[in-house]
Amino acid sequence: MDFTILIIIVILAFAFDLINGFHDAANSIATVVSTKVLTPFQAVLWAAAFNWLAYLVFDLNIVDTISKIVDTSAITPMVILSGIVAAIIWNLMTWYLGIPSSSSHTLVGGFAGAAIAFTGWDVVHTGKIAVIAAFIFLAPLLGMFISYLLSIALLWISRKGNPFRMEKRFKGFQLLSSALFSLGHGGNDAQKVMGIIAAALMVYFNGANEVPHWAQIEMVNGKVHDIPHWIVLGCYSAIAMGTLIGGWRIVKTMGSKITKLTPFDGVAAESAGAILLFGTEAFGIPVSTTHTITGAIMGTGLTRRVTAVRWGVTINLLYAWILTIPVSMLLAGGIYYLLSSITGIS
Repeated sequence: MDFTILIIIVILAFAFDLINGFHDAANSIATVVSTKVLTPFQAVLWAAAFNWLAYLVFDLNIVDTISKIVDTSAITPMVILSGIVAAIIWNLMTWYLGIPSSSSHTLVGGFAGAAIAFTGWDVVHTGKIAVIAAFIFLAPLLGMFISYLLSIALLWISRKGNPFRMEKRFKGFQLLSSALFSLGHGGNDAQKVMGIIAAALMVYFNGANEVPHWAQIEMVNGKVHDIPHWIVLGCYSAIAMGTLIGGWRIVKTMGSKITKLTPFDGVAAESAGAILLFGTEAFGIPVSTTHTITGAIMGTGLTRRVTAVRWGVTINLLYAWILTIPVSMLLAGGIYYLLSSITGIS
């Protein structure tokens, strides 16, 4: 791999995390903004801070998963570059259209699609892809189920409380729940790009007699155990900065179009989302924060009545979610063929 291409990959990877931050900012702030607990500016500052603090909380389980989506023999500079470019294009398109699609699945699809274009389907670790794809459906369903149960429990606990006082308390609780969800968002999403950069470094220095300290990837029992601090800090900082920029088109969809939200709903939805994100991160499963919080918002709506959820909106979102991986794969494959034919590098 040419060193220039390695630098381009790293820069684009950080750019993807920046875009991921403002694309997925709605996941962290939509509920707290729509319930008017915080202003949009206060909300993005709050979310960005906890996105970055995820660096101090989470292990690198998802880094290991992402770096092993395809066989190492299929990881070339052009494969990595094509996958990132495809992911950036799809993220920007869906952001412009106000569709809260999954940045996670965009990156997975792009990486796999470019590898397939390089050498065929056999290099893809279908087991890992299948688990990630399954959570397109499982994440919103689990988020909805956990949120529904939390809502019922909170309703029972606060059944004798004064409605006005309880609303003020839930506004305070929502600061905590949104912080936890933002923490889970940072830990889950930033690690995906860390895995891509780690894979690029391993390819570049493969077979080298000596690897410089800034590029050393520590493996324990075949799993990524530690990576250079500049990658970790860079990814968390980029996603936090992206969250500061904000993604107001998607905030509108997430915060008002699925169901009407109150501070009570916000606490239940964000807490459910945080529980699911912390759990999947522990098992190294890169899930979509978008899918998670969407299902959780639906769960709170179900406690009022089934018709409180605008199912037409959620069905349209489901179409976008299902299409994300295959479209990203096709896009990355096309970009790979274009770049490799122009540069002569495979």
